[in-house]
Amino acid sequence: MNFEQAIEAAKKNVNIRIRAQGRLNGKISVVTGAAQGFGLGIAKEMHKEGACIVIADLPSQRVAAEKLVKELSERAVFVPVDVTQEESVKALVCSTVEHFGGLDVFVSNAGILRAGSLDEMDLKTFELVTKVNYTGYFLCVKYACEIMKAEFQADNSRYSDIIQINSKSGLVGSKKNFAYSGSKFGGIGLTQSFALELAPYNIKVNAICPGNYYEGPLWSDPENGLFVQYLKEGKVPQAKTVEDVREFYHAKSPIHRGCCPQDVAKAVFYCIEQHYETGQALPVAGGQVMLT
Repeated sequence: MNFEQAIEAAKKNVNIRIRAQGRLNGKISVVTGAAQGFGLGIAKEMHKEGACIVIADLPSQRVAAEKLVKELSERAVFVPVDVTQEESVKALVCSTVEHFGGLDVFVSNAGILRAGSLDEMDLKTFELVTKVNYTGYFLCVKYACEIMKAEFQADNSRYSDIIQINSKSGLVGSKKNFAYSGSKFGGIGLTQSFALELAPYNIKVNAICPGNYYEGPLWSDPENGLFVQYLKEGKVPQAKTVEDVREFYHAKSPIHRGCCPQDVAKAVFYCIEQHYETGQALPVAGGQVMLT
């Protein structure tokens, strides 16, 4: 199925959905970066609430992704994607329509983090972070919205959602983490701009800004996790162990814990269920970041 065929199929199938119990009741949904971390947890929670889920991740994540598909057992499929490659993103959208008939929700979650000071950060690493977190989001929206526009043309009572999983680092700067933080600030600018452009088609575009997922591999990997990295770099004054670093970061939130996928999924459900908000950056950071 090519992209033009996908558009026509989405129009034809606009009101044909697999019905499943739950808050999302058969909504056809893509989650990028869904083989691990926040993406995996979000995909599970969305499926639990009745969504049809496309587990989209790099080909190198096939084993983990197919394990998740097997666990979910139905209404789930793995589609490999590299969000930095235009043709790969286009193929993802086409495959989604081919498998399920349309597209209702696109969760742009894929992202990478590379910490480092100005002295340490090289141009290649900076550009990689930007390409995945910023350009990748643009490509996902560019092709997802065309399917959603076509569905709106077939039925102008329907709503669609594009949701970027951003970060609290998209709301406040992050020391020695400027590549990631800058890409996330840029993502909020894209979110607001996309929201203005796509509102006439009932496509809501919002960002969710989670706090740190301390139990996820980004932070807790015993070899390359951020707790280990920050201990080695001396980012936390007087910390002597990984547990010292962990406690330092837990203490940053008045709720004294990290964010978990279930917290983020609840924000995703809110974005989908409401019909009167778009272009927002919704913090889910345990009070670590408070909007004024």
